[in-house]
Amino acid sequence: MQEKGTISIHTENIFPIIKKFLYSDHEIFLRELVSNGVDACQKLQKLSQLGEYTGEAGELKVTVKLDKAAKTITVSDNGIGMTAEEIKKYINQIAFSGATEFIEKYKEEGDAKNIIGRFGLGFYSSFMVADKVDIITRSYKEGAEAARWECTGNTEFEISTAEKAERGTDVVLHVNKDSEEFLETYRLRSILEKYGKFLPIPVYFDSGEKAEKEGEEAPKPEQINETKPLWTKQPSELKDEDYQNFYKELYPFAPDPLFWIHLNVDYPFNLTGVLYFPKLKNELELQKNKIQLYSRQVFITDEVKDVVPEFLQLLHGVIDSPDIPLNVSRSFLQSDSNVKKINSHITKKVADKLQELYKKDREAYEKKWDDIGLFVKYGMITDDKFYDRAKDFALLKNTEGKYFTLAEYPEHVKANQVDKSEQQVWLYTTHPGQQDAYVQSAKRRSYDVLELGSPLDSHFVNLLERKLDKTSLKRVDADTIDKLIEKDEKLESVLSKEQEEKVKTVFEETVGDKSKTVQVSPMAPDELPVTLTMPEFMRRMKDMSMMQGMGFGQMPDNYQLTVNANHPLINKLAGETDAEKQKALARQAYDLALLSQDMLQGAALTDFIRRSTDMLVK
Repeated sequence: MQEKGTISIHTENIFPIIKKFLYSDHEIFLRELVSNGVDACQKLQKLSQLGEYTGEAGELKVTVKLDKAAKTITVSDNGIGMTAEEIKKYINQIAFSGATEFIEKYKEEGDAKNIIGRFGLGFYSSFMVADKVDIITRSYKEGAEAARWECTGNTEFEISTAEKAERGTDVVLHVNKDSEEFLETYRLRSILEKYGKFLPIPVYFDSGEKAEKEGEEAPKPEQINETKPLWTKQPSELKDEDYQNFYKELYPFAPDPLFWIHLNVDYPFNLTGVLYFPKLKNELELQKNKIQLYSRQVFITDEVKDVVPEFLQLLHGVIDSPDIPLNVSRSFLQSDSNVKKINSHITKKVADKLQELYKKDREAYEKKWDDIGLFVKYGMITDDKFYDRAKDFALLKNTEGKYFTLAEYPEHVKANQVDKSEQQVWLYTTHPGQQDAYVQSAKRRSYDVLELGSPLDSHFVNLLERKLDKTSLKRVDADTIDKLIEKDEKLESVLSKEQEEKVKTVFEETVGDKSKTVQVSPMAPDELPVTLTMPEFMRRMKDMSMMQGMGFGQMPDNYQLTVNANHPLINKLAGETDAEKQKALARQAYDLALLSQDMLQGAALTDFIRRSTDMLVK
């Protein structure tokens, strides 16, 4: 038998090929060929179950063999194989897939659709790395003749009879000069481990290496996959140790996860997987290549932004669904109804798990909050539906280490932190250590101070103000304590108007910085003599723009320098007649204000230390 012809590419079937070649990474060829081999083996399993194949199946497997000398890569399987007619139908007529007809024939069988069944569609990715491809195949059908198909990457092919004793298919790639990187043992093994680590049929890699010494056996083909990974099993079969070991297998250098969610859905779409909550702490680890996407145990990608909501990309783990459309443009993926359903379902499952943990053991949940709080806040900021679910289990932590829900905290502060306009004011610190002077000032008034110091909290503060009625949030160093929560009471200044003007002038001359506006105000005598603050609005703008990488982060700083008219040091300065002594007192008080904001550095800090030492000696 010998036949020559032209591969049929019709206008109605050209688009699947165009979509197929949207793959930009040439290594994808190996995933496609190995997947095809797995398909062929699974089809034989199915036929055997249905009684349509009565022969001995044996160990079904796929083998990838490297031959550096011949510059070939061979992908072999012992699945159903093909006849010459089937080659012409499934390989030459690119529009058709062998699985389409196969599934149609057995569609009344409930699990027929679970076969990958894309033989033909991915095969032509071979020509991204090969200048010639041979197929040697023999069908499982009784009396079938083996056939050989040859093609050099154009529309011309040749089919002839072949010698092949066993059923199955060998695809031989004659690697082109530009793709010789794939002839390296390490490179080929790494691709197999990346895409085929969890394939459901055993996959072996034969490096083709010979024995190092005479008399020794050559290295045997090694199995590179686990055919029944953790997510394919029922949760009832698994222990915590199993989940933890699988996590270590996926992320060898990561700390142990906090907890996990096992996904197992079969209606209205198919979805399995395990999602882990990693320890994030107060670092926004926006490394979004942590969730691995599979389709029937074939690795697809670790960029899951079209499948998983943005905030859930902080999670780690595996998602496996045959209902996610593959090999198509991103816009098509986003518009697919199954993708949207999966997206919503995962969000709901995560919220349900957090709610369950909160209700089951609040104390244990609070201990985890420092790790998962960033994740929950991210979700609340970016997803309104998640906010509606999370508002019941999201926590606020104060400087005393106590935790409150969004419903509990208003009750905690309502007696003392309501201003004269009946607005409830929540005070917060982004850095308790650096802002301790301001925190202590608030505590002297019996005010509560929250800790909101994560990179997301500038956005979270805005969110809370939008969502909560008659509530504002102010950072403790955004103004003097009396102006942060303005009451009807008004303090009187012990200085005369002339003295206040004199003090203001001395500080303006001492500071010499127009970005710092000086004002003299009556405050409690036990408050700091000078307070340096940045208005809340300006601070938020800077924090948010710096996080987003916008130019506002470099805009000039504007501070308010408030001199406490009722502090003994300022009274002393006002009564001093020596101009040099006035400036010395002002400089010392101003440097103390800078120091409280961690803004006194370099030579200015050294000068302050020397000056303070001299004052102690005198």
